[in-house]
Amino acid sequence: MKILIIEDETDLAQSISAYLADENYLCEFAANYNEALEKIDLYKYDCILLDLMMPGGSGLKILGELRAQNKQDGVIIISAKNSIEDKVKGLQIGADDYLPKPFHLSELAARIYSVIRRKQFGTVNIVEQNELKIDLLAKVVTVEEKEVPLTKKEFDLLLYFVSNKNKVISKTAIAEQLSGDVADMFDNYDFIYAHIKNLKRKLQDAGYGNYLKTLYGTGYKWVI
Repeated sequence: MKILIIEDETDLAQSISAYLADENYLCEFAANYNEALEKIDLYKYDCILLDLMMPGGSGLKILGELRAQNKQDGVIIISAKNSIEDKVKGLQIGADDYLPKPFHLSELAARIYSVIRRKQFGTVNIVEQNELKIDLLAKVVTVEEKEVPLTKKEFDLLLYFVSNKNKVISKTAIAEQLSGDVADMFDNYDFIYAHIKNLKRKLQDAGYGNYLKTLYGTGYKWVI
């Protein structure tokens, strides 16, 4: 899962990133208004943490631009501005949640999980598709009640496919989801083939159907 931290306080951004890395999130950063605009223009995130007071412009303008582009990235405002008016305005423009500073990192992580779950999987903690079960909290995958041992990348890849079922997903999008914006510097996406091959083999060995289809020259589709 990819998180964009739009925050100009370097120490706070790094502290958040370190905590979320332990929760298996991939974090990217934007430290000012223009960097943030460039990031939301180029990439898609599972959740964006948005400070309102940014060098170069308002976080609310960034949020407005994100929603004007009809992007569905989850957004949690993290701000020292904690008046009712600020909270109402942020939520009305399109934020999914609002967490005043200072906050406990464990609460932030819980809110991130809640936003992503609600947007991608509804209200459930266990996603079921036919004989497949994915425990989102425990990060455990089972087929016919038998656990399928997946690496972190394979688990992230499975969630990405399941949350985008019946959609064609390009190799570029998969590379960015797994590696972040550094994927732009890759000469090729050969590492994707290895992760997908291993994921398919493990699921099929456990008895799960071949729902992950390769669309040659286009990408992949999780067909349900």
